[in-house]
Amino acid sequence: MSEFMTTAQVGEARQALDRLKANMRLAIKGKDDVIERTLVCFAAGGHLLIEDLPGLGKTTLAYSLARSMDCAFTRIQFTSDLLPSDVTGVAIYDEHVKEFVFKPGPIFSNIVLADEINRATPKTQSALLEVMDRGKVTIDGEAHAVGAPFMVLATQNPVDYEGTFPLPESQMDRFLMRIRMGYPEAADELTILRAQRMTYDSIQLNPAVTRTEVLRLQQLVTQVFLEESVLDFILRIVAATRTEAEFKAGISVRGGLALKLAAQARALLQGRDFVVPEDVLELVQPVLGHRLALVRQTSDALEERTAIGAVLRRIVASIALPV
Repeated sequence: MSEFMTTAQVGEARQALDRLKANMRLAIKGKDDVIERTLVCFAAGGHLLIEDLPGLGKTTLAYSLARSMDCAFTRIQFTSDLLPSDVTGVAIYDEHVKEFVFKPGPIFSNIVLADEINRATPKTQSALLEVMDRGKVTIDGEAHAVGAPFMVLATQNPVDYEGTFPLPESQMDRFLMRIRMGYPEAADELTILRAQRMTYDSIQLNPAVTRTEVLRLQQLVTQVFLEESVLDFILRIVAATRTEAEFKAGISVRGGLALKLAAQARALLQGRDFVVPEDVLELVQPVLGHRLALVRQTSDALEERTAIGAVLRRIVASIALPV
């Protein structure tokens, strides 16, 4: 093991993540890869954007993660008439104390489900920028910490844009990862059809980890070792996106740091205290894909996602793996 972590610490982290995975599998059938990427994002302390067609389990995925931890959970239904103060809170004048008192909004929770986030106006979406970046909300010049752990799981439909507002680049950059659910396999869908429940509210899950374990786990992720050649590998991937003619702009410094942190979290999920190139390769698409846009216009959002993925695969294939 490396100088940063002990064997016992790695084992404890792996056990906690395995308990979370097993608990979430009770609600999410046949989507181990989706669950693992969700746990990678969570362990890294990042925010997750779940994007796919309606009815494929986006909200159920977020709900199962929240209910698998002994932490506060809040769901916010984003709509066109939702105001920023409906999310962050507002200062209200209190007649008893003769001064303004801050009333926290639903964003003050550990796990926040921002359901159909792109149905809110850009003004309301911008209210999430500060809290997703710094874990704080500033009201009337006073900063209020939302507490730790803090994670936003947002869902959106990539196809039906009627009545929606596409997320700006600055908002997309706040999400550590973007994933898709995809259709289940036939056997898994048959299991779902046999089940009696129709909504995620009927899912009964007991917490698999405590809040203290969550905080310890997220701290351990930052101690996972990256050899110099792996860091160089990450940098070469990021640099290649900046010179790619098909992209409007390359990956930012924040994006490079996100790929590094996600790779560290995946290594810990695999029971290692060091990152290998496969950790990076596995996460290039979910970490970098939503931070890029094509120069040429496409008629469909899914078409653009596919094209960006193809370019990223070509870039990664052209870069030699570290030995």
